[in-house]
Amino acid sequence: MKKQTAQNSEGESELGQSNRTTKKDQIISLYTSGIDNLEDIALMTSTRPGYAASVLQSAGLIAGYFDLYTTTAHPMNTYSRFFANKLGFKNEAAARQSVELINRLYKQFEMARDRAGQHHALLMALTMYDRARWTGKQLEADLFRQWLAEQLSQPAPEAIPATEFSDELNQAENELSNFTQNNPESLGNTETGQQLHH
Repeated sequence: MKKQTAQNSEGESELGQSNRTTKKDQIISLYTSGIDNLEDIALMTSTRPGYAASVLQSAGLIAGYFDLYTTTAHPMNTYSRFFANKLGFKNEAAARQSVELINRLYKQFEMARDRAGQHHALLMALTMYDRARWTGKQLEADLFRQWLAEQLSQPAPEAIPATEFSDELNQAENELSNFTQNNPESLGNTETGQQLHH
């Protein structure tokens, strides 16, 4: 006895649908065929660039892409390891636990005068806030928002002497100084508040 396959309204077999190419398959196929522009891939697959990048990164085809939805398991920098797979907002308890971890690490970085570490903690809190609020988890999002608002309302910490920074910072300062010396019209007159004109 032959087994009959049900057909949909377009005359294709139901079994044929399981062999249909997924968006993930399309993204990977386009990339491996030489199309490496994320915006183009997204346009061609009717997805967002971030989704295309996530698919390609998960498949090991690209590295170093980060956006709001990139998992914390993908290290962004040396500080990522402190937060990897430890943050969540599935309920208020998970969000509170995440805020406590972020706060603890933020304070540790502050004690060490590690401004880059503090910045990463702030970034993680903002990321979790946005993820929660844009998925309808307003109570959970508000926990991250409150923590962020508290940190951002604090007075600026003691400045770290420039000698503690890398040569790259000094180079950036020199470039800015050279720019302003060569382009005085870019600066306002500090006494009158008016722009300088030649």
